[in-house]
Amino acid sequence: MTKVIAINAGSSSLKFKLFEIDSEKVLAEGIFDRIGLEMSKIKIEYQTNKKFEVDEKVKDHAYAVKRLLGLLLDLKIIRDFSEIEGVGHRVVAGGEVFKHSVEITSKVIRKINSLAEYAPIHNPANLMGIKAFKKVLPFATAVAVFDTSFHQTMPKENFIFSVPYEWYQEYGVRRYGAHGTSHRYVAKVAASMLDRPLEKLKLISCHLGAGASICAIKNGLSFDTSMGFTPLTGITMATRSGDTDVAMLSFMMQKLDMHSMPEAIYDLNKRSGLLGISGVSSDMRDILAKRETNLRAKLAIDVFVKDIVKYIGAYTAEMGGVDGIIFTAGIGENSTEIRSKILNRLAYMGIEVDEKKNALRGQNLLISTDNSKVQVLVIPTDEELMIARDVNKIMKKKLKH
Repeated sequence: MTKVIAINAGSSSLKFKLFEIDSEKVLAEGIFDRIGLEMSKIKIEYQTNKKFEVDEKVKDHAYAVKRLLGLLLDLKIIRDFSEIEGVGHRVVAGGEVFKHSVEITSKVIRKINSLAEYAPIHNPANLMGIKAFKKVLPFATAVAVFDTSFHQTMPKENFIFSVPYEWYQEYGVRRYGAHGTSHRYVAKVAASMLDRPLEKLKLISCHLGAGASICAIKNGLSFDTSMGFTPLTGITMATRSGDTDVAMLSFMMQKLDMHSMPEAIYDLNKRSGLLGISGVSSDMRDILAKRETNLRAKLAIDVFVKDIVKYIGAYTAEMGGVDGIIFTAGIGENSTEIRSKILNRLAYMGIEVDEKKNALRGQNLLISTDNSKVQVLVIPTDEELMIARDVNKIMKKKLKH
């Protein structure tokens, strides 16, 4: 049995899924949370219903990796480290350099490091995970899977900003997007569910979580996406502002006596979005619970829905139509009410929703009626599975050579 582990390292967390890759069976999954803080939380689920949970100090990512591999042995999930033949790492920013997933070499590590200025919070954390696993599993095939690579197929008019062209030529300023692995996964599942070739479909994927992005997928390729140079732009998110007027920053910096741009950007990243409008929470569940009694909570929901409707309308026009709309990630998969609000606003497109199906929870739901002119799908995303599949492809290529 070939085992592959998919890793998603954040600034203070490390998530993983261990697969038996030929069957794509999940052998274990879990998270190391609050790494580097006074007390961290470790959660692992394995076999059928077994769980391991503990609070302990995890000083850094290197220690988290050693502890994780030790627990895989202690919990008898694996017998020996050599069973893990492949390690896939999510990397946020690949710039224009990485158009596909690649095997990690010292040259690739240097390049990922050089791209850190495009994702200063994420890329360094991703690199910590890469280096830690390289040290403990030096003979496993290590692969980097980039959030941005799926969007490298966007036509130039969709990724270029209306700023001095030299900014793009000299500094790489352009739309890069994010959530590419998620959009790529749900598009493939949607094509299978609709029993149509992906290459002949026009899809709009709505990845709606704490971070959220919309992606127009034309003929199986990313055609346009809402996130821009950074994951700050696009629709309203949990704590991120989404699209806004950059001149407003200069205005507010003077009003609030801010002394640096990072202060203002921090507010747009951490104090805005659903949290900033509602004043209630960054979590849609909390905001929905307050919508009847709190006008700002209701306003936050209305803005969130409006943004999504606006992007779906724009992308439908850009692609010259749409065959399917996909909802995925935390809000997209779980909030019947938010989906209904969005789809009711899109009824003019001939969309008809089966509300009984929309109320269901589960894997891969088609919630539109037979008469609907656009199919609507709810597909739980699985970025870790896509990462593991990319590792498997590269491992098989190596065997051939």
